[in-house]
Amino acid sequence: MSATASAAPRAVRPRLLGRTAVNAVVGLSVLYTLLPVLWLLLAAAKNRDALFRSDLLSLGDFSLADNLSTLFAMEDGIYGRWYVNSLLYAVLGAALGSMVSVACGYAFDKYRFRGKEKLFGLVLAGVMVPPTVLALPLYLMASKVGVVNTFWSVFIPVLFNPFGVYLGRAFSQGYVPDEVLEAARVDGAGELASYFRVALRMLGPGVVTVFLFQLTAIWNNFFLPMVMLSDHSLFPVSLGLYVWNSSAVVTPDYYPVVIAGSLLAVLPLIAAFVLLQRYWKSGLTAGSVK
Repeated sequence: MSATASAAPRAVRPRLLGRTAVNAVVGLSVLYTLLPVLWLLLAAAKNRDALFRSDLLSLGDFSLADNLSTLFAMEDGIYGRWYVNSLLYAVLGAALGSMVSVACGYAFDKYRFRGKEKLFGLVLAGVMVPPTVLALPLYLMASKVGVVNTFWSVFIPVLFNPFGVYLGRAFSQGYVPDEVLEAARVDGAGELASYFRVALRMLGPGVVTVFLFQLTAIWNNFFLPMVMLSDHSLFPVSLGLYVWNSSAVVTPDYYPVVIAGSLLAVLPLIAAFVLLQRYWKSGLTAGSVK
């Protein structure tokens, strides 16, 4: 009886130690993730003098409203134009790009055609190519077509994402049963009707997942706009803030503006993840099949 009682605490100790270690790692990860965001929140509310004094925790020198007002007034309000450009590049590009990627993945999964696996192998090879490597070839192609320094030179390349095609095929394999498509065809639905009315509803979580991946990548896209664009009115937020940050070395008044702009730049991504995370749940599949 006593041996059993003494063995129980020994069995509990490793579990407690393991749980404590896991909680410690999770806590450190959360701190590593949230501390830069906390610094950005505090720094965006301070004026230039407080930033240079590194006096971010004091309750004085609260200048968030002034920083935002200066941000949208700087250079005739060009930051607002950059913000709209980023929304067009990212939201519209991610929406169209996710539909293209999921449709391609669905075709790779459900149809048989010559060279299918070889083509998909090229898609997987494209996943391993860094986007920065493709910037110069894309610039040369855009130069041949005559669309350099236009909206289309940045917008069109972001519509095609090899990783999105891979995810689209994976979601199609897991979410769209062949039996459902066969039943739709028996009922007289064509291929397009079967895709848009049946398969696409089941692929809802996949579309949202690809959309969020592409939204994040396009919103943070920097090198491609820098190569393609020279007109400041076409810049996205990432490139515009980089230009202002470079100017801050000569004109320190840009520092509070850049920090306030960076704070506003992360809000769309946070909003997208908060609003769309519920659509990732696999319960959508059961409702579509019914």
